Amino acid sequence: MSSKVRVRFAPSPTGPLHIGGVRTALYNYLFAKKHGGDFVLRIEDTDQNRYVEGAEDYIIESLNWCGIPYDEGPGKEKGYGPYRQSERKDKYREYAEKLIESGDAYYAFDTADELDAHRKDHEEKGKTFIYNWHNRQKLKNSLSLSEEEVQQKIDAEEAYVIRFKSPQDETLHLKDVIRGEMEIDTNILDDKVLFKSDGMPTYHLANIVDDHLMEITHVIRGEEWLPSLALHYMLYRAFGWNAPEFAHLPLILKPQGKGKLSKRDGEKMGFPVFPLEWKDPKSGEISAGYKEEGYFPEAVVNMLAFLGWNPGTEQEFFELEELTKAFELERVHKGGAKFDPEKTKWFQQHYIQLADNDFLAGEFEKYLVKKDITADKKYISDVVALIKERVVFVEDFWEQGYFFFIAPTSFDPKDSKKAWKEDTSELMKELKEFLKSVEDFKAEPLQEAVKEWIKSKEIGFGKVMMPLRIALVGALQGPDLYKIAEFIGKEESIDRIQNAIETLK
Repeated sequence: MSSKVRVRFAPSPTGPLHIGGVRTALYNYLFAKKHGGDFVLRIEDTDQNRYVEGAEDYIIESLNWCGIPYDEGPGKEKGYGPYRQSERKDKYREYAEKLIESGDAYYAFDTADELDAHRKDHEEKGKTFIYNWHNRQKLKNSLSLSEEEVQQKIDAEEAYVIRFKSPQDETLHLKDVIRGEMEIDTNILDDKVLFKSDGMPTYHLANIVDDHLMEITHVIRGEEWLPSLALHYMLYRAFGWNAPEFAHLPLILKPQGKGKLSKRDGEKMGFPVFPLEWKDPKSGEISAGYKEEGYFPEAVVNMLAFLGWNPGTEQEFFELEELTKAFELERVHKGGAKFDPEKTKWFQQHYIQLADNDFLAGEFEKYLVKKDITADKKYISDVVALIKERVVFVEDFWEQGYFFFIAPTSFDPKDSKKAWKEDTSELMKELKEFLKSVEDFKAEPLQEAVKEWIKSKEIGFGKVMMPLRIALVGALQGPDLYKIAEFIGKEESIDRIQNAIETLK
């Protein structure tokens, strides 16, 4: 076994990568980076019936978008490949045969119909059928048949599987980094199929052989593999290999807490459960992705890190480098982690505040182009800086600041009723004339000038400021009014006041 830390993320290309899978990849990545190790991507595509076109590319793109690329894997060969199980087929039979030679596995010739009949028979008697030590001598396999009979069946090309021979009357002592010590009574284990009649290994054999050959030191995977831990441990022992350390991560639960988070939960409650948008090649159905919904990868990664792990401090915002330093498998929780869509938005809002204004302006400009609006880059950047604390996503800049780019064509009825009284039009005409005389149209001098003008009229500020906001914005919203006036300029401000007078009189 390699002394260097080597971990692997081994998804199946059967569809888009769920955020539960992304979190598994993230924890593997953080653990590898913390210990100066390698993060390997291996594609577990032994089940060719469930293979989905484009899924492998999607997995790779997702890891890259999240900023957690693999060090080694498809296209990044480092001498342990190939990295797709379907391209490693020739290796597995040899290892299955080794287990037959050592007496740790056997050929089983029972047909699917025969096994079904046994199951039904057991069900009728109120029992559960398990293929193991208590009945394997009565079934059709190389333990109950003579050597000649077995050879005859193989020569006649009769279909068979290779099963693992689970030991009888043994207590296994297993260790998991997250869950601690466990004991398993081998009498309750079934003789799992390791090699199928179609010449392909099952996941159990392929993953043990691959982890060994790729010198994986730590297997960090989802809780759903915990029931297989005993078999995997026994396979390492049967081969005479050192087992890696195991860590089984908790489930990501539905927002209401019961059951595993699913695609349906996201659709029902309006949040993505996939990193990137996915279009099903068969049905054409499109599933939402965090990227396309406007989330930043940093926000998604920060949110995922906290789904089942805690740094043990009050800190909640972590850059990837800080996460790497702080991450410890021992601090991963045993219990499931409840998914909170609002918390993801909270992380997103934080990261949009931190983002560089020019970067945000560049992103917002793409949005403006779609609306056939062209504006100076510096101007967009200044607008972004002024209103960014009000937004969660880049597209919110439009809702919060459309009036910086277009004059209002309509006025909020409720707000207008509140702000525009009988004498307002006359007052706005006077204000418009006064503004024409203001030389310096920067926010501060403009504010001073308008203040003085209102004082000289001996009226309340609200009588002027509310209708002025309606005129410039179209509603009672937006940042500092004098800033808006400065940004859109003197001429545009006066035109908008005139438009409001004509429309609301």
